[in-house]
Amino acid sequence: CKQVSFAAKGYDLDLTVPPERILEAVEIIDQHGFAIDNLSGVDWPEQSQLEVVYDFIHFEGPLHVVVRTRLPRDHPEIASISSVFSGANWHERETAEFYGIKFIGHPNLIHLILPDDMVGYPLRKDFKFHA
Repeated sequence: CKQVSFAAKGYDLDLTVPPERILEAVEIIDQHGFAIDNLSGVDWPEQSQLEVVYDFIHFEGPLHVVVRTRLPRDHPEIASISSVFSGANWHERETAEFYGIKFIGHPNLIHLILPDDMVGYPLRKDFKFHA
């Protein structure tokens, strides 16, 4: 079983969590009064991976938690956290359409910005723009 790794600096905590434990991690974060601030993707083509980065804030103090997880680039799927943090809904939709990450269990994983017939994922580093 993989362990969660972390680094703490000041009031910030940066966690790396295996994808199969993402729901467990965000449920604990929710139980401690945090709110979702942002969710984004990072493309790591050299490692054939995509990363999902979750940013959480706590309004009662200067507390910030970042949770990272890596997915295989050829099959990037992870559980949706929108059932825990409803504010993640649009962030997951945007990350899905720009990086091709499938958020399993998302209630409405349709395009938010790009046309429905868009081919490819514009924020992946190998995407070719055509004018």
